[in-house]
Order: sequence, then C-alpha cells, then structure tokens
Amino acid sequence: MSLKLSPADEAFRDEVRDFLAANLTDDIRRAGERMTSVYADHDASMKWQAILHAKGWAAPAWPTEHGGAGWSVVQRHIFARERVLAGAPPLSPMGIAMAGPAILHFGTPEQKEFFLPRMLNGAHFWCQGYSEPQAGSDLAALQMRAERQGDDFICNGTKIWTTHANVANWMFCLVRTTRGPKPQQGITFLLIDMTTPGIEVRPIVMNSGEWIQNQVFFDDVRVPVANVLGEIDDGWTVAKYLLQFERGGSAYAPELQVRLEALKRDAPALPELAEKLTDFEIRLEVLDALEGEILSAVSQGRDVGTDASMMKILGTELQQRLTELALEAAGPLGRAWQPGVAAPGGPVLDYPGQINSHASGEPWQAIAPLRYLNERAGSIYAGTNEIQKGIIAKADLKL
Repeated sequence: MSLKLSPADEAFRDEVRDFLAANLTDDIRRAGERMTSVYADHDASMKWQAILHAKGWAAPAWPTEHGGAGWSVVQRHIFARERVLAGAPPLSPMGIAMAGPAILHFGTPEQKEFFLPRMLNGAHFWCQGYSEPQAGSDLAALQMRAERQGDDFICNGTKIWTTHANVANWMFCLVRTTRGPKPQQGITFLLIDMTTPGIEVRPIVMNSGEWIQNQVFFDDVRVPVANVLGEIDDGWTVAKYLLQFERGGSAYAPELQVRLEALKRDAPALPELAEKLTDFEIRLEVLDALEGEILSAVSQGRDVGTDASMMKILGTELQQRLTELALEAAGPLGRAWQPGVAAPGGPVLDYPGQINSHASGEPWQAIAPLRYLNERAGSIYAGTNEIQKGIIAKADLKL
C-alpha cells in the first residue's frame, strides 16, 4: 500500500517514532531485531506489551471504548512499519489480534468485562486450541470431546501444534459437543483456563531447536458453560470469523519491506542476487496493494471472504522466499547453527550456550538459517496454502 500521508498522518508517524525512540530498551530492541520466526522472545514481548498498554497502544484495531487505540488502517500500517524499522518486537497475535476480536464480536457483557482488560494488560496470555493429530487443515474433523454435566463441560482429548501453550494461561479452543449430519455442526468454542486440573503440556521441538510448539492433553478437564463463546454447537461460526483475523487481520508487507531493505543493505552486491531481489520487490508491491484493500474491509467490519485466503498464501510464500534469499546471501556462514546469536520465540533445548554469544560472521548471517527453518511452517499454519487455494477455487472459480 503506497501511502501518501496527510499532514495528520505525518504527525502521527512522528509521534510513533518519538515514542519508539523514547521507550525501546536495548533488550527489547534486540528481541525484535534478532527474531527467528513470527514470534518474539516471550519475556521481551510481554515487557513491550506493558509499555504499549500504558500508552493505550496495545490493541491498534480495537475500539477505544474497550481500551483499544481505535486507529485507522493507515495509522496501523504506519505503526507496523515504524515498529519494525525501530527494531521493536511484535506482540503475540493469539490474544489481542485473534481471541480479542472474537470476544468483542460474540462475547457476552460479562465475558468482555472479564477477558478484555486482562488480555490488554498481559495478565492473560493466550494460545489457540484448534489442530489435532488427525485434524489440521481439515479442522472440522476434530475429535476432542466436551460433555455437559450441569454447569460445566468435561473435556477429553488432545490439541497439537499449540504455539506457546507452555507459557499461556488461557486457551481458546474448539471442541465437539454433539454430532450432526455435517462435521462443522456440533462444534463449540470454549475459553479454557490452562491452570485447570487435568491439562498436560508436552513440548514439540522445532528443526531450529526451539520450543515454541506443544501438544496439549485434556483428561476430564472441567470448563464452565459460562466460558462458551457464541452459541453451544455453533462454534464453527465463531471460528470462521476469527480466521479472518488469523489469515487476513494483519499485514505481511510492512515487515517484509523493512526486512528486504535490510537485506539489500547488508547482502553482498552479487548481480544474480540483485535480480532476484528486484523480482521479490515487485511481488511485494502487489501484496502491499492487496493488503491495503483487505485491511480496509476488515476495519469496516465487512466479510473479506476468500481475500483473506489469498493474503495468507501470498504473504507466507513471500516470507519463505525472503528467507531463501537471505540464506543465499549469507553464503557459507549461513550454514552454521548459532542459536545463541538469535532471540528466538522460545527456549532452545539442549543448547548449552548463552544468548548474546559471539557470531561467526554478521548477526544477520547467523540468523538466516534459523529463520529459514522456522518460516517453512508459514504455508502450513492457519490452514495450509493448499487448502486456501482449494477454498478460492471452490468459492470464486466454482470448481
């Protein structure tokens, strides 16, 4: 989205720059600059959320009456770009960017009063309970059961690939409460306290050595019926609404633009690499224009339909392509495994070194292979890109 800023937007940009310069500490800045995936170091991210919350900027898209910033699409685009330029980490999307909009739209007054303030101030840190061992992109095949007993549901089953379940204290979760003629029927959207007895979290270690993903087991876990979001047996409606925010509720382009500029600055001036970077830049401009249209629709409460799928496909494919170019630019130094140089989104298990250790080569070269490995998952999470292409083919091309 090529922006020609109004005087008011220029003033907002300057305010953002001044705020970032005054409030970004060295440790928070390092966590943003040396990320290896879409997730920042948890402690640094929470510290940064507290600063943003004090300013009233923790939830850019939320309405002001619920503690949000109430920014326009242009203002959110400005902040996203300036944040990455300054080296600030992103906040975890699971709460403010995903569960938050769902609660704002479907929640009861009591649910909004309880959950939204705690989501903003960081007292509640959220994870997403969707995928199961036999139900990933085919989410309607989920089997985790929730049987009603009085004022509670008794939950049994497992969720997998659950990001940050090891540090989360709340989960928004899809469970099967009944069975209907269609698999999408009989699913309920539950808000689950992760400290409830019967919940066990086991780590899934990624190729990069990081512990970000988890499998979560539920053994007779008791969840109040009052924690149902939306209607019982109609959780699919809530999930579809939330997926608009997961797939199309935030922009890929601002961060990719900043990362591209950094790579062009740091990478060696190789003719074959310059041509590839130019091709990438053209594709990124197309994504930027598409995101401007989609985010404008989301901000106005309009159903973006398959546009969110298109945005997810293009955004994650470009993320992966940029990591390939960075790895190529890093050369032989990009082959070394140096997790101590990075600020990963979770602990690196079985690594005896200390974070902030010296890098062989420049830090960007050390991070290149770690980011490459992490972002292979981009075309899988939030519904695989193959599934997204099927959605577009069915809905738009009538195939």
